[in-house]
Amino acid sequence: MDLVARLRAAGCVFAEEEAELLRDATEEQVARRVAGEPLEHVLGWAEFRGLRIAVAPGVFVPRHRSELLVDLAVARVRPGAVVVDLCCGSGALGAAVARGRKASLLASSGSNDAFLPRVELHAVDHDPAAVACARRNVPGTVYTGDLDEPLPASLRGRVDVLLASPPYVPTVEIDHMPPEAREHEPLATLDGGPDGLALARRIAALAPGWLAPDGALLVECATHQAPELAAAVRGAGLAATVHTDDDATTVEGRWPTH
Repeated sequence: MDLVARLRAAGCVFAEEEAELLRDATEEQVARRVAGEPLEHVLGWAEFRGLRIAVAPGVFVPRHRSELLVDLAVARVRPGAVVVDLCCGSGALGAAVARGRKASLLASSGSNDAFLPRVELHAVDHDPAAVACARRNVPGTVYTGDLDEPLPASLRGRVDVLLASPPYVPTVEIDHMPPEAREHEPLATLDGGPDGLALARRIAALAPGWLAPDGALLVECATHQAPELAAAVRGAGLAATVHTDDDATTVEGRWPTH
């Protein structure tokens, strides 16, 4: 049986595209994919916003719906901006923000990349496997720890964009997720607690301690969760705005204007 047929028989919807990516793979790699392991784990990388992001077995695979959050962040950073990526996983979002900022400057100025001001990027995750991947992907500092706990105090009041795509699947819905996710990605990267917003609420509460006067908080969630998360952002003292695009939703928090 040829590779496309094997992948199609295994239930791979995009068998032809996957076969092309696995053209030079070993038989062991093909067998892993046929057995249901995520393609990105088999390849060792995931495509995200034009970047090849290093991933490894047991590490959350970045989703394309998070590109809305990245676009919002890129639009809000200035040259030399301080960006913090919490629950960073592989570091894909922070890496894309840094790359996006540089790309936008190139497009507007025609300057050589070496002369572009860089984003000061800090990323945090609690999982050592994710941190190991993030350190391969992130052009900045990656910390191991719980949310903002390992961040240096010198960042307080200086963060221009604090972004996060925390786990937001309600616990009772985990069993209904595709097998690729629930069997191969850590439960902690998927399970957002009873209503899916356990970590998102914590992030909303801690954000004001880090944001610069014109800084922005950006947190991804499911569309139906946006009203609850926006309420948590307002409860933390920030003005909340909900952004949606197809199946992607991001809640933004900023200091109120008077």
